[in-house]
Amino acid sequence: MKDTQLAQIAVTEDYTGAIANPIYLSTAFQHQGLGQSTGFDYTRTKNPTRNDFEVAFSKLEGGAASFATASGMASIQLVCSLFKPQDEILVSYDLYGGTFRLFQYYEEQYGIHFKYVHFDQYTEVVDAITPHTKALFIEPISNPLMIEVELAPYYELAHQYGLLTIIDNTFLTPYLSTPLEDGADIVIHSATKYIGGHNDVLAGVVTVKDPDLVQKFELLHNMIGATLSPFDSYLLQRGLKTLHLRIDRAQDNARRLAERCRTLDSIKEVLYSGRTGMLSLRLEKDVSVEKLLKFTRVCRFAESLGGTETLITFPYTQTHVDMPDDEKESRGIDQQLVRLSIGIEAYEDIENDLLQALNKSREGVIQ
Repeated sequence: MKDTQLAQIAVTEDYTGAIANPIYLSTAFQHQGLGQSTGFDYTRTKNPTRNDFEVAFSKLEGGAASFATASGMASIQLVCSLFKPQDEILVSYDLYGGTFRLFQYYEEQYGIHFKYVHFDQYTEVVDAITPHTKALFIEPISNPLMIEVELAPYYELAHQYGLLTIIDNTFLTPYLSTPLEDGADIVIHSATKYIGGHNDVLAGVVTVKDPDLVQKFELLHNMIGATLSPFDSYLLQRGLKTLHLRIDRAQDNARRLAERCRTLDSIKEVLYSGRTGMLSLRLEKDVSVEKLLKFTRVCRFAESLGGTETLITFPYTQTHVDMPDDEKESRGIDQQLVRLSIGIEAYEDIENDLLQALNKSREGVIQ
């Protein structure tokens, strides 16, 4: 019997009728004798609560196994452990700042090369491939400029060149997109965001389909040890139960707000893919970002996304603070750009709050 089957038995045998998933806080598990195991030995290696979440999530993804980590960045670090010095990875040019920072560190410390390309320009990507290229790292909706990428051509390209396709699916979640079923090799989530969904858990997930990758990540996950705690695993299980409801509401709110913002003369550009609750606004020069963030009441100035509350982030000094200023400017991350994660509040409350804050934030307006 496989370990995963043993794990399921170990959880379901202790059945009490509880509707909520149980939380197993034990770090150690008793053995009945030499060579005998319930499938659980030590919580870093496998924990029943984490296992329940990982099994459920891998089913949602259409994968063979999921690996829950202590943060979204820990998930990316876990994936980076697959590569060796001189390997090259092609990466989305518009990219979350934390990922950029980690890749910069890996390049400086370990000699893994990260080449930034525009995945919305196919020929540029093809031309960038070299004998050292080992993988494509793609944000299908980029952060923070919301550039949407058609992934299907890159699955074919990766197969042609023998490359891994790594998809950061944080914005879309398995509810809106299942890359593994379409041809991706590895899917990453910052589960802190939509998967947890309540701004109260820090977590990440890596999911794969190929048996060889499953074996590699089982080894790396246990060896590196950045595994998710039982309580946080429980919070993610809770989040999965309302994922579809939260995303539907946030997406509907975001679509309506994007349409409204396109009519405002205080907003120069609305960056929205038409999917998810994520959008960015490039404000006109006469709008003070500092005042906007001061005057909002329903929309909170905070550095995260995917929760029930609407949050506004200033990428220039928050998510992309460690990116050099010239890099930010060249990528379109200027000091008039704000990113919004639209929550599930009543739409009218979100719109009215943003409009009153924008009105108070324009130069020459008497407060």
